[in-house]
Amino acid sequence: MSENTSRRDFIKTGAVTAAGVMTAASASRVYGANEKIRLGFVGVANRGGQIFRAALKSDDTEVVALCDVDDNPIPKRMKDLEEKGRSTEVDVYKDYRKILERDDIDAVVSATPDHWHALITTHSCQAGKDIYIEKPLSMTIREGRRMIEVANETNRVVQVGTHRRSSTIYPRIREIVQNGDIGKVVFARCYRLSNMTPNGIGNDPDSDPPTTLDWNMWLGPREYRPFNKTIHPYKFRWWKHYSSQIGNWGVHYFDLIRWMTGEVYPSSISAHGGQYAVKDNRTIPDTMEATFEFASGMIVTFGQYEAAGNSAMREGEIELRGTKGTLYANPRFYRVYPEKGGQFQDSSPKMEPMEEKVESEDMDYLHMRNFLDCVKSRKQPNAPLEEGHRSTSMSLLANIALETRSRIEWDGEKEEIL
Repeated sequence: MSENTSRRDFIKTGAVTAAGVMTAASASRVYGANEKIRLGFVGVANRGGQIFRAALKSDDTEVVALCDVDDNPIPKRMKDLEEKGRSTEVDVYKDYRKILERDDIDAVVSATPDHWHALITTHSCQAGKDIYIEKPLSMTIREGRRMIEVANETNRVVQVGTHRRSSTIYPRIREIVQNGDIGKVVFARCYRLSNMTPNGIGNDPDSDPPTTLDWNMWLGPREYRPFNKTIHPYKFRWWKHYSSQIGNWGVHYFDLIRWMTGEVYPSSISAHGGQYAVKDNRTIPDTMEATFEFASGMIVTFGQYEAAGNSAMREGEIELRGTKGTLYANPRFYRVYPEKGGQFQDSSPKMEPMEEKVESEDMDYLHMRNFLDCVKSRKQPNAPLEEGHRSTSMSLLANIALETRSRIEWDGEKEEIL
């Protein structure tokens, strides 16, 4: 955002400007056998760099433009291009709308801070461009629903960055759960662990932004506040106006659990937590637990433990407790421990043990490759918007429950709090 463009002007005119450069329901391009998908990247630091390199692993991609509000990551992406023997003759912008104005860009790949996801996705779709957008999808549930509406109206392919859906192991686990091999799943658990005591993200005072950064554009649709080193780079994830750790990590796990069990949305949500031990600038808890109850008869819990980081479960990153067995999994393995009959029941095992391991794989590449294939085929990708929205909504509802110190009763069809 230039010095001559105020944030107020951006908020007032952003959607209009975007619509003005759009070819709204533009026809999808038909690709020849060897034709490249022309990409524009928005947000190319950290996670953006990871998925940038994932895209470079496919020979049918052409990098046309890069966009970041901070100059610092641009040389790193140019080095990535050089190492892959790609041209570094790409255009660089600080305003993503410049990418959307171009007719020679087919798709957008975006990994900006979370508070930008909804606008960039809707504007990209309205510009006739497919988009790979990182999770969490949105900062409000209404934003997420509007993203779906716009994508459907414009017939765009949108891949959400819940990349475990493109792994080798999790689709196999889904079959096990869907087939009833571990019985009825009544409880699932996931968590985020990292002992960040004593100083966490730090306690830096507000300051002038670095000369490399357009701070107004970083803030975008959010209200103005001074720059702080504990917000940018990356540490925005500990500030509730820009992100949260349940949004950052929980969405991955909620997405897996819903996908494997066939659940769509919870019926009630509660959360407890606070900043108990980490003394830093954060505006989210260092310790919290969220509980989700599903009408079918299942409880899901997410724990954020950033003041005590020892393992919270037997193994893996998710736990599913079924009436026949308990399953633990991560992207490299799953293991099922049989249940035995308990009080007043036959004590024999209810199933045989199950276990599988896979070689380490590049899920970023697999997920990006699925997106690129769907750009060409116009098929639904592995992580469509509706699924990403439902998983993101769980994190948003937990944050609302935490903020209001209340138990939420949720109508998932109407997407309304009862």
